[in-house]
Amino acid sequence: MTPKRIDHGITLGIGVDVGGTFTDAVLVDGGNIITAKVPTTPEDHGIGVMTAITQVLQAADRQPDQVGRIAHGMTVGTNALLENRLARTAFVTTEGFGDILELRRQNRADLYRLDVAHPPPIVPRARVVEAAERCGPSGELHALAPAECARVVAAIGALDVEAVAICLLFAFCAPEHEQELGAALADALPALHVSLSSEVLPEIREYERAATTVVDAALTPVLGRYFSRLSARTDTGGLPRPQIMQSNGGLIDLDLATGHASRTVLSGPAAGVIGSALWATSEQIAHALTFDMGGTSCDVALIEDGQPGRRSGTVINGHPLHLPMLDIETVSAGGGSVAWADSGGALRVGPHSAGARPGPAAYDNGGLLPTVTDAQVALGRIGTIGTAGHEMPLNRERAQTAITALAGELGLGWETCAEGVIRVANHEMARALRIVSVERGVHPAGATVIAFGGAGPLHACEVADVVGITRVIAPACAGVLAALGTLIAGERRDWVQTVLGRVEQHDYLLDRLQPLLDRARQSLGDASIEITADCRYVGQAHTLTVPWRVPEDPSDLAEAFAAAHTIRYGDANPAGSIEVVSLRVAAERPGDVPKIDTRVTGRPIPGPVAIPLSGATLWVPPAWTARERADHSHEIRREGAPQAWTQ
Repeated sequence: MTPKRIDHGITLGIGVDVGGTFTDAVLVDGGNIITAKVPTTPEDHGIGVMTAITQVLQAADRQPDQVGRIAHGMTVGTNALLENRLARTAFVTTEGFGDILELRRQNRADLYRLDVAHPPPIVPRARVVEAAERCGPSGELHALAPAECARVVAAIGALDVEAVAICLLFAFCAPEHEQELGAALADALPALHVSLSSEVLPEIREYERAATTVVDAALTPVLGRYFSRLSARTDTGGLPRPQIMQSNGGLIDLDLATGHASRTVLSGPAAGVIGSALWATSEQIAHALTFDMGGTSCDVALIEDGQPGRRSGTVINGHPLHLPMLDIETVSAGGGSVAWADSGGALRVGPHSAGARPGPAAYDNGGLLPTVTDAQVALGRIGTIGTAGHEMPLNRERAQTAITALAGELGLGWETCAEGVIRVANHEMARALRIVSVERGVHPAGATVIAFGGAGPLHACEVADVVGITRVIAPACAGVLAALGTLIAGERRDWVQTVLGRVEQHDYLLDRLQPLLDRARQSLGDASIEITADCRYVGQAHTLTVPWRVPEDPSDLAEAFAAAHTIRYGDANPAGSIEVVSLRVAAERPGDVPKIDTRVTGRPIPGPVAIPLSGATLWVPPAWTARERADHSHEIRREGAPQAWTQ
């Protein structure tokens, strides 16, 4: 379907974000943004997605065949990992390395607590198959015989699995044995999903490569079924097939996402960061801290000069995921986080969540446990959830009952208890903000918080107070900003290849770079290309990722590494030999970015006051003052802070 262009160049499209509690949709139609927020349907997320899409189409008075594109972000993969709802998976590795998933890095789960253990591997030892083969950095050392290949295939067939992860020694530079096994499995067991480490992550570090490939294999059948059902629904409804948001902040088509689901694990949080970057860029904010509080978690990130930070991996539920992604910090503090009293009589919040069903007590859906949302409802700061025309009233009496029960355990009055629940949650989220600011070398006092998510604007000012921030921005569509982020995101592809060469070996590095550049240009021919390299001094264990802006200049990479090393560690060694561990290439095609007018137009609104937004509520506490802006967002400042309102 040919995308339809509206007056100012924005494609008529729909962005959808599936969270743990709510599913959000945004329709951009010319200068209008229409939103919807509906309960997530955990039994089949596609039901909630289609309900939200139907609501925004009706509100915009548009028909499905007028929609040019759909972009989709979600936390479906993240939640599947957290809840271990994964496909039954087998693991194939080189003979003698069958324990790699169990041994990990041989470090303890907690440095000072011997009673804390790592979670069990996704693939138990009983479903690990060792293959008699061996490759080294220079190629094959022990051939994979046809009989051995057949034996491995038969062993996998006897395990009754849905997926298999193959990670052989040195496959990042010698992938032929993995490819042989993958082809044999595809011929013999065509219903089986196969993930090869040489395709998922052709990069050094055996455990991280193996663990990432296992995550990819275990997630892909789960998300593949979801994507298949969703595609059938959009086809039946006369809608275009969705593009899928990746953890790296870019979109890919549905087929690519279906083949490698690990790329979408942080899809929803990444979409929120991309949406926030719209306001950070429009106002030329040097340091913006995104604050995305939903029903089950809070995600924060640093945006510097309009660009979100990036990293090459994270750990989810104890399982490393070593893939390109936005630099996002997550804590288990959301509106649905359950408040409880520990054995010492202290008030605690999370990590358990009431989820979408039954949800907080205030939802009047059978939930009895007190949550952060119940504390806000009991105090009268929020009375409904949803978007205009589809509001769901919240039951204040049930919220007070749940909070009162907890207050009785703690020996507190219910109001004191409710305020305490909010305060505990705020301090947990403030810790995450410090991680992405102080630990990244940015003083939070000069930063601006961009608050979004269903609960973000409710807590943002008080969390900002904890870390010493005096300015908060709450976009008009704060409650559904992640859905908008999916729609304005561009397409992005990332490739990585371990090379292990010195910077002086310029021709060798260029030879290894060329295949990555060829793949980037074939994938997204008109995209901008970014080249970076993971470098270190010879003998170091860890690397710094630095830009390689001028590949034709042999000194460019060495100078970039020396500058980065000085910034990170305070000095550099001019005589040190520099090693390039891996090369990275990213191809990015920008999306359609709407124009917003951030001039302040409204009168001052001093706190305490609650201000309704689209899909969220902004709480302006005492000593803070809000003013509405031309784009219907709000700028909130603390008393005593410089009042440089943007006129």
